[in-house]
Amino acid sequence: MDDDDQTRKVRPAGLVVRRMRHERGWPPRELITAIAEASRRSSGLRQTITPEQLSCIEERNEPIAYDTLCLVAAGLDCDPVDILG
Repeated sequence: MDDDDQTRKVRPAGLVVRRMRHERGWPPRELITAIAEASRRSSGLRQTITPEQLSCIEERNEPIAYDTLCLVAAGLDCDPVDILG
């Protein structure tokens, strides 16, 4: 990803993220762990989001950086487009 991906904001579909997490039977912490594991597998780095970020995504559809959207999608094992608002 280039610098533009790190600063460009997108609006995720918070209810979709929550639904996908619930379909897996995961509490928020488990999704955060899945994001970290997916990141470690793909890049060797353990990147994730905070519980507060996840809450903002799921409850308020707050805009996030595109690279954060990609992290969440990797944790949910889906395409980033699937969780865009």
